Amino acid sequence: MLAVAVLAAGKGTRMKSALPKVLQPLAGATLVERVLTSARNLQPERRLLIVGHQAERVEQQLAPLGALEFVLQQPQNGTGHAVQQLIPSLESFEGELLVLNGDVPLLRSETVEALVQHHRASGADVTLLTARLADPTGYGRVFADPDGRVSGIIEHRDCTDEQRTNNLTNAGIYCFNWRALANVLPKLSTDNDQGELYLTDTVAMLAKAMHLEVADADEVNGINNRRQLAQCEALLQQRLRHHWMDEGVTFIDPESCTLSEGCSFGQDVVIEPQTHFRGDCVIGDNCRIGPGSLVENASLGANVNVVHSVVREANVGNDVAIGPFAHLRPAADVGDGCRIGNFVEVKKSQLGAGTKVNHLSYIGDANLGANVNVGAGTITANYDGVNKHRTVIGSNSKTGANSVLVAPVNVGEQATIGAGSTITKDVADGALAIGRARQMTKEGWAERKV
Repeated sequence: MLAVAVLAAGKGTRMKSALPKVLQPLAGATLVERVLTSARNLQPERRLLIVGHQAERVEQQLAPLGALEFVLQQPQNGTGHAVQQLIPSLESFEGELLVLNGDVPLLRSETVEALVQHHRASGADVTLLTARLADPTGYGRVFADPDGRVSGIIEHRDCTDEQRTNNLTNAGIYCFNWRALANVLPKLSTDNDQGELYLTDTVAMLAKAMHLEVADADEVNGINNRRQLAQCEALLQQRLRHHWMDEGVTFIDPESCTLSEGCSFGQDVVIEPQTHFRGDCVIGDNCRIGPGSLVENASLGANVNVVHSVVREANVGNDVAIGPFAHLRPAADVGDGCRIGNFVEVKKSQLGAGTKVNHLSYIGDANLGANVNVGAGTITANYDGVNKHRTVIGSNSKTGANSVLVAPVNVGEQATIGAGSTITKDVADGALAIGRARQMTKEGWAERKV
């Protein structure tokens, strides 16, 4: 059996934030969510989150994940004290305890799985993850034999000059035999510079300690301040971009673009500079996105072109052109072959195949059929000051420039709205509707004013 415990009680003072450190966002997910995800493939029987600072807020945000046990650490008196709080919850537990840190979000699931497998194969009481650092200053040094058996961990400040030449460091991630750990946890002492209980001290108390060296030291980067958060964001973004480039996506200027792990791209997609993807996005084959575009929680079919535009919580079909400077808002559903042009906003509307909204228009709370041509400056006036109402335009209809359709209103198929019209009544199939004042021209007006 396996239990996973995540240390998530700290305040994160150096973040200078009202938000608990473990809830800081990183590429679209919180730090602690990323840590939990790294152990998901192990399918642990128990998942425990040790909380403290703003515990209720942390619990509330993570509750939708389900199957989490929250254990309160109050006050926070070190990592050893945190794990001591698990003793009542795991009183009858038999198996391994994997201890992760809520502020170490770049761990790959493969690394976590390898740590648990190595621990089980070695029969150790504890197996710790280690990393070799080019500059190990400030990190505890791990001393081990060639077989990986740990003889000791010495904090940097306590090392001799010779010992400091050892660059094998403790990553603070452990897999324990829970019963062996539970026996020594009560023996921890606060006899140290910080006056805290250190989980590290249990390693020397256990009969057999092993280590597993991580291949990529960046995986164990911790986050204590905004600079380190930015560094981890950059590493994660690079990891995501490299993955998708290997899958056939072209980034014209990779460093200027950002992704989330919820993104999926087809083949031969081209991402132009300064383009960003947020949340869960599905991008079909042969799309070209950008430059200067944002796609968030949206689905785009094949052969879609988006230029200098925002597509948020929208569904876009195949062979669609969007932009420049268009905005597809939530619940916009754009059919195949549509054109959404300059300075066009579409919200909570369905556009049939081949429909064109080329210029300077607002389409909100509307249903447009196939092959509708929306003239420049057309507005669906959907709000009466209290409620939203829908506009329906049938297939093969067209609106003239600067038309206003005051909802609720229905325009039939093959109908035409004259330019400059304000339409307040339904329009039948095949009809021409004109709703504007008669033009008056007064000859000689300029001369009369002299």
